[in-house]
Amino acid sequence: MPSDPSPVPLRVVVADDSVLLREGLIRLFDEAGFDTVGAFGDADTLLEAVPDLMPDVAVLDVRMPPTFRDEGVRAALRIRREHPSIAVLLLSQYVEGTYAQELLAGGEGGTGYLLKDRIASLDELRDAVTRVAAGGTVLDPQVVRELLTRRTDPLERLTPREREVLELMAEGRTNAAIAARMVVGVGAVEKNVTSIFQKLGLEDSGDDHRRVLAVLAFLQR
Repeated sequence: MPSDPSPVPLRVVVADDSVLLREGLIRLFDEAGFDTVGAFGDADTLLEAVPDLMPDVAVLDVRMPPTFRDEGVRAALRIRREHPSIAVLLLSQYVEGTYAQELLAGGEGGTGYLLKDRIASLDELRDAVTRVAAGGTVLDPQVVRELLTRRTDPLERLTPREREVLELMAEGRTNAAIAARMVVGVGAVEKNVTSIFQKLGLEDSGDDHRRVLAVLAFLQR
């Protein structure tokens, strides 16, 4: 009686600007029994190759060239939109709650977000790739905590002084005008403004005016 055929290995593509990490992932996936069909140093090259390769899973870094901000997650969102059958697993050194929330917003599954430094073993990584390929969701506990925090009103995390600064920003006042109104130094106001941006999750993307976004968040509240 003929034996059952060997299971077809998962087809994986890797995108990370670090050559060492990229090659390390290829070796790990080989040991895990996966077939790495492509490895790329930037998101654009990955996106060009995906329609031809049609992998089961795309493993991407969050921050890649040219700006090292959100190229990886943007690529992941595009892959999920254009090729829903391809699962995506984000690997990052940082907890990027906004990116995780955006990736998971559809709720379809087949997605994951792990922190590189917290992957303890090959078995853990192999399990994560296998689970997202099967339509599951894999999240690092720190990412989960960040997402839970974001479910609350971010304005509630502001101190009374920061709320006062934000109210004056909403009136259209400059940092110098706010400092004069509050009888503090401009440096103190700048520190409060930076803290407000951080607590509201407004990163310096270069495309959006964080001051305007902060005021809009305040007015909507």
